Amino acid sequence: MNSIANYIKQIESELSNFELPNSPENLYDPLRYFFELGGKRLRPALTLMTAENFSGQGKDALNAAMAVELFHNFSLIHDDIMDEAPFRRGKETVHTKWNNHIAILSGDVLFVKAYESLAKCDIKYLPELLNLFNKTATEVCEGQQMDMDFESRESVSEEEYIEMIRLKTSVLLGCAIQFGGIVSDLDAKMQQALYDFGQYIGIAFQIKDDLLDLYGESAKVGKQIGGDVLSNKKTLLNIKARELGCDMIQLSSIIEPNERVRSAQQIFKDFGAKEAAEKKMEAYYNDAIRSLEALPEIQKDLFKSFATYLIERAS
Repeated sequence: MNSIANYIKQIESELSNFELPNSPENLYDPLRYFFELGGKRLRPALTLMTAENFSGQGKDALNAAMAVELFHNFSLIHDDIMDEAPFRRGKETVHTKWNNHIAILSGDVLFVKAYESLAKCDIKYLPELLNLFNKTATEVCEGQQMDMDFESRESVSEEEYIEMIRLKTSVLLGCAIQFGGIVSDLDAKMQQALYDFGQYIGIAFQIKDDLLDLYGESAKVGKQIGGDVLSNKKTLLNIKARELGCDMIQLSSIIEPNERVRSAQQIFKDFGAKEAAEKKMEAYYNDAIRSLEALPEIQKDLFKSFATYLIERAS
């Protein structure tokens, strides 16, 4: 059985050897550049891990995993445009290095390439794979739209926020794991258990990202610390701080960026928002573990280890 690091290396190898045409240069060079920026590669690694540990088909698992990663990269390129993000992993984003038009088209090509990869899977798996993929792709777009809508709102409820990150982030984790179950010929009950695990741990994963954005180390996280605070993002930390009586208007009135971030770190901690977010993350982690009851013990331990890794990571 491989470690998660080995599955990630396998995906990195596939991406480095991924064949793209040379022309038009402004369409395909941005994709080569984006692949070289690196990434966690956790979603496709989950597909491979699930398939290998349930005796799934290796080639089908790899093609399904690549579909997940290509789609995820497409969504990141477009997200960066919508967020007007200048950097990703310490390097210029595609739309910054080129322009918005090029970034949109390059992202679109990746979306098509994701379907091309999925179409290479055995035809007996395709109906299930495509139905899940189409549903997931739609939900990710819905989640992104919710996230953008939140930017113009004064406040957002915790329930709304959780639903947004479920759609924007966690359904793709659920999809990635269930892909591994589909190509392993698992029954519907087992597939649902895997999907539920992915959804719950995906929510915990995003809450961890919220915490790392403010309390992580810039060198490890790969981006500016406090970006969510500076852009007034409605994260769980922000929502909990409001609930606990923090004066967010006073915080947002601080002009100097570093001072605002330092103030947010202290205020969110003092008001209990940091602790509340950590407890919510742990609750979803526990939900993820409970969803594994239908799995054999060996596989259960494997997914537990992965879940623990996700919420204890530093980047």
